[in-house]
Amino acid sequence: MRYNAGMHPALQATLAAVDPEIAELIASEERRQRDKIRLIASENYVSGAVLAATGSILTNKYSEGYPGKRYYEGQQYIDQIEQICIDRAKGLFGAEHANVQPYSGSPANLAVYFAFLKPGDTVMGLGLPAGGHLTHGWPVSITGSYFRAVQYGVRKDTHRIDLDEVRELAHKEKPKLLFAGGTAIPRTIDFAAFGEIAREVGAVFVADIAHIAGLVAAGAHPSPVPYADVVSTTTHKTLRGPRGGMLMCKATHQKAIDRAVFPGLQGGPHNHTTAGIAIALKEAATAEFKTYAHQIVANSRALAAALVEKGWGVITGGSDNHLILADMTPKNVTGKIAAKALDVAGMELNYNSIPFDPRKPFDPSGVRLGTASVTSRGMREPEMKQIASWMDQVASAPADVGLQEKIAGEIRELCAKFPAPGILI
Repeated sequence: MRYNAGMHPALQATLAAVDPEIAELIASEERRQRDKIRLIASENYVSGAVLAATGSILTNKYSEGYPGKRYYEGQQYIDQIEQICIDRAKGLFGAEHANVQPYSGSPANLAVYFAFLKPGDTVMGLGLPAGGHLTHGWPVSITGSYFRAVQYGVRKDTHRIDLDEVRELAHKEKPKLLFAGGTAIPRTIDFAAFGEIAREVGAVFVADIAHIAGLVAAGAHPSPVPYADVVSTTTHKTLRGPRGGMLMCKATHQKAIDRAVFPGLQGGPHNHTTAGIAIALKEAATAEFKTYAHQIVANSRALAAALVEKGWGVITGGSDNHLILADMTPKNVTGKIAAKALDVAGMELNYNSIPFDPRKPFDPSGVRLGTASVTSRGMREPEMKQIASWMDQVASAPADVGLQEKIAGEIRELCAKFPAPGILI
């Protein structure tokens, strides 16, 4: 049995001795992450150092409050860890204030609502079918149930956001909160334009950069920090940290944001996660990370172009970031069938709705994929062309189990040449 780099040998032995069933499942998951091409846009590989921090004894400590103002004693080292994390976030993104305690991206967004809105107030965000996020006011989310939500969309001809339409809708609906960002946006977001619209209608402008935070940090995508009142993000995905959330804001909003996170929504922060975030932020400040982030974009563009050449219905015709959204209709297969066949063949992505999708969300027309994980392994443009070839072969014959098994073997051979960070070979 093999374990992730950074785990203390005593912990390895304890895990196997105490719960061999869970130990074996963890080992199996590690093998899966090692041997597959992971193309889920929200996933990545963290470093051994981040893994070590998130599996550390910091999980034993309760720390309600903020550095220098806690409700429990014994915070001498926790305060230092959280302050380092805050300072690194502010330095990396150029933010005036950072709160690193949100448990993940959705709680971070909910804290923004709690900081600025009352139930029934109007929020405006990109509709989920157009690539937005549940927490931007979609009806099945609490954000669409307790608040009055209006959604903007994308143009039917280009599948891109029409900022004139956003402006017109904002002036009509007068939202108190305006979101930019989402979960399936393959193109550059014009944060400056959104900020201008928010100012025109007196809205708080929130930029949700959960997917692109690593790209923003490395200068591979424009930053929203100069234009947004609040920037919300997860700390995994392209930022390559542990599963967590973070809020950055103007100094004028510091008290409102901090009070909304604690005591508004949460109790004690997850100190082991905070340490992992701090390490990831340190890694993100390096020249190596900048090269990696720009390669993510280069790989995404290369993969999208290769899929277009093979007749895939790539939404917007390409990608400016890590993410590709594709309509599988031209390949005569649904997104769900394609995704499940690709998984058997060693390529992991997710089926996903596309703009104006005639099919239902659980059986949609499209698939969503991203290049963060494969880039973390060191793959570049030549590998993207090979991946596109494999993907097209499988999608063109989704019932061919023999082909899937053959390609899965070829993928294992390729992955062996590109070791995954944090995983021992």
